[in-house]
Amino acid sequence: MPYRTNHELPPSVRTHLPAHGQDIYREAFNHAYGAHAGEADRERRAHMIAWAAVKRSYAKDGELWVPRQKFVS
Repeated sequence: MPYRTNHELPPSVRTHLPAHGQDIYREAFNHAYGAHAGEADRERRAHMIAWAAVKRSYAKDGELWVPRQKFVS
């Protein structure tokens, strides 16, 4: 079930990630979903891959996801 827009993303993604993070998630999910066609756990793997893609550019600072270059712990 690829996502055409960010508005279709799961609430856990839409309500926590900034718009650019949502774009990254959606694009990574859609690509992984297509790449794993025919696999029983296709959707679960696509979600895992999408979160991994987001974590390359964003880090969690408390409850907020912030760009990695601005992340200060």
